[in-house]
Amino acid sequence: MTLVGSAQAGSSRKNGDVLEIRGGRPLKGQVDVKGAKNLATKAMVASLLGETPSTLRDVPEIRDVEVVRSLLEVHGVTVAEGEEPGSLVLDPAGAKSANFEEIDAHAGSSRIPILFCGPLLHLLGQAFIPDLGGCRIGDRPIDFHLDALRRFGAVVDKQPSGIRLSAPDGLHGADIELPYPSVGATEQVLLTAVRARGVTELRNAAIEPEIMDLIGVLQKMGAIISYEPNRVIFIEGVEELHGYDHRSLFDRNEAASWACAALATDGEIFVKGARQYEMLTFLNVFRKAGGSFDVTDDGIYFRRAATPLKPVMVETDVHPGFMTDWQQPLIVALTQADGVSIVHETVYENRLGFTHALNQMGADIVVHPKGLDGAYRRVARRELEQAAVITGPTPLHGAEIVVPDLRGGYAYVIAALAAEGTSRVSNVGIIRRGYEKFFDKLTALGADFDVVG
Repeated sequence: MTLVGSAQAGSSRKNGDVLEIRGGRPLKGQVDVKGAKNLATKAMVASLLGETPSTLRDVPEIRDVEVVRSLLEVHGVTVAEGEEPGSLVLDPAGAKSANFEEIDAHAGSSRIPILFCGPLLHLLGQAFIPDLGGCRIGDRPIDFHLDALRRFGAVVDKQPSGIRLSAPDGLHGADIELPYPSVGATEQVLLTAVRARGVTELRNAAIEPEIMDLIGVLQKMGAIISYEPNRVIFIEGVEELHGYDHRSLFDRNEAASWACAALATDGEIFVKGARQYEMLTFLNVFRKAGGSFDVTDDGIYFRRAATPLKPVMVETDVHPGFMTDWQQPLIVALTQADGVSIVHETVYENRLGFTHALNQMGADIVVHPKGLDGAYRRVARRELEQAAVITGPTPLHGAEIVVPDLRGGYAYVIAALAAEGTSRVSNVGIIRRGYEKFFDKLTALGADFDVVG
């Protein structure tokens, strides 16, 4: 039975993997954003470090949260719904080792299991991590993680089925400098250092808002963490931590995605829960590209300005730069800008592969696999970077497309909604990894679509 997007919402949609989208209609209305995927899942892992239960609020209903919940439960953590809607109570009192089969059943869906290493080494003296999954957007090595764990005193044994870690003498403080301000590696160091003996100094750390929110979670648990200038973080290890009560930072990636949807479809979307401070860099680019926004106490209104969309030059970078997660939905909007835009992707080497399908829909995008030089460049060149040159405006038309990854998948759906005609978008289930109640939100904004598989 075909489910009509404008008429039928409900749990039966959650497994939908194919959408038929009739485009050409502006998206208008309100969507609510909850806690950030990149904070909520890490705060859930942090609950393993506490001696008492933790309560996490504003937890999004997304696949990545389900994966982490399952991994915690197979390790003996009790996870229950809290009294407040959207809250979880996590009790690590029964934490134990999990067998390979249980972990492997969930690990292929996410890269978060690597962050279990530090807490499990403190709690149990050992950890096992099978092969890791996640979006295929380029080489995302875990060497930064493993090198850091070795510095703490962990013994790493790579096996055909995965990686086994042990800490026969416990973990101690370390002096660590990351070769790149990796978010995942910074989270690894924080989750490991808070219970390690002595002091840890982390240099070249990531400082994303979600990292600072995780530091806030750990400080609530009893950790001693200080942030110094120039990406330096000091952690003084403590003998024990207790549970936390924390409300997650809003998901700025989802907020930016809906903002780009308003820009691409010439709509108007109020993103309830979005905040200005964490989105300053995005808002500047949004305005330069011809967007308009109004900040209120409880969210941000996003729309096009009265003038045509304008070309922009963007370089993705670690915070406080323009996030790599923002460029894919933005590129869809830039196909309608009057002129030539350039997007330099400096974080992941394969994140521009999604543009091939946009070209099939009528876009004019040329990807330079080795990037582009320019006197205007502010972000240091990286060996793996690419660049996309987008010439517009070009009308988009319907097509059959397959979702490649989380953000690219969202970009495809928005492109289909902006295009004339009908598009068939497959593998949309992956979007549930990071977008809560995605189909319901599209319906609330007036999107015309059917879930057909």
